[in-house]
Amino acid sequence: MSITSAHESDPAFALHRGGKLEVRSTVPVRNADDLALAYTPGVARVCSAIAETPALADTYTWISNVVAVVSDGTAVLGLGDIGPVAAMPVMEGKALLFKEFGGVDAVPICLACTGVDELVETVVRLAPSFGGINLEDISAPRCFEVERQLRERLDIPVFHDDQHGTAIVVLAALRNAARLTGRSLGDLRAVVAGAGASGVAVSRILLEAGIGDIAVADSKGMIYSGREGLNPVKEALARDTNRAKHTGSTEDALAGADVFVGLSGSTVAERAVAAMADGAIVFALSNPTPEVEPAVAARHAAVVATGRSDFPNQINNVLAFPGVFRGALDVRATTITENMKVAAADALAGVVGDDLSADYVIPSPFDERVAPAVTAAVAAQARADGVARA
Repeated sequence: MSITSAHESDPAFALHRGGKLEVRSTVPVRNADDLALAYTPGVARVCSAIAETPALADTYTWISNVVAVVSDGTAVLGLGDIGPVAAMPVMEGKALLFKEFGGVDAVPICLACTGVDELVETVVRLAPSFGGINLEDISAPRCFEVERQLRERLDIPVFHDDQHGTAIVVLAALRNAARLTGRSLGDLRAVVAGAGASGVAVSRILLEAGIGDIAVADSKGMIYSGREGLNPVKEALARDTNRAKHTGSTEDALAGADVFVGLSGSTVAERAVAAMADGAIVFALSNPTPEVEPAVAARHAAVVATGRSDFPNQINNVLAFPGVFRGALDVRATTITENMKVAAADALAGVVGDDLSADYVIPSPFDERVAPAVTAAVAAQARADGVARA
């Protein structure tokens, strides 16, 4: 049986046949006059003007509305290191979501290199063609260093969505879950299972937003100052978290905790959820299998969220990244600040408004209010932070 015929009955393969993207022109080429303006000789006048004043590229090319979606294929969805070619359907999908939900053009770029220096240098060389860089599915801890170096070297937004997209949506949902249960973030003690890209970023944004206390676990247990074998990212996390000095397992730390955020692919026993504080909030976000089954968690928790679309309160990155980039591009931001991420989360939380309920602490990706709200908040914060150029 051929590869093609083996997949003919699968609707996912039918949808992906030929890819999910195409390039379309925005101007007509109907005759010689149109051709002379769109290409030579007319294009030379535009090139000369940009050479003299590079900022004109934002007006006279597509750069101001296009993002590179860059991956090396080392951490694709839950599939792991499947390589750059196999990652392309995901990157195409990400570009599709940029367009559909944020009106942002995006180009999927899968790179056949995995070294930090190679990745950084390659993206830096590509950067003149783009208004922003969205890093995707690059494994931890390399992803932290790749993003850090690119942010230092480029004057356009660089955003690792596996980190910050997840963090923004988690913060938005947690703000509303706290409001629903009559508390503020400062009242909450949280436990995060998972210290990869998303776990670290979620912990960082919750600290930035004023969480009462937070402890983070990796596959070896709770992260704390003095624990042996921590990489630099986890060492920094140990210094800033876990004031209660938990040293055991995730389940041990959950006793009396207000919030559980699962980003690890591990499992949590029902007894551990039952031992949480009254009005507990459980975000079991691993896909396709949450750390604890939502129906089980709901026996003991006031609010339950997952990463899946077939349960209420889906924590979905598409709620964040289209609007974040749209807002950053609209004001020609040089970077995406921590304040811009928090502003995005606050705007996203605000969309829920008075409709807040246990099954509705975060809006649907198809809520047409989402992207405009996030866009406006990010653009305004970029101006407030002094990183806007328009």
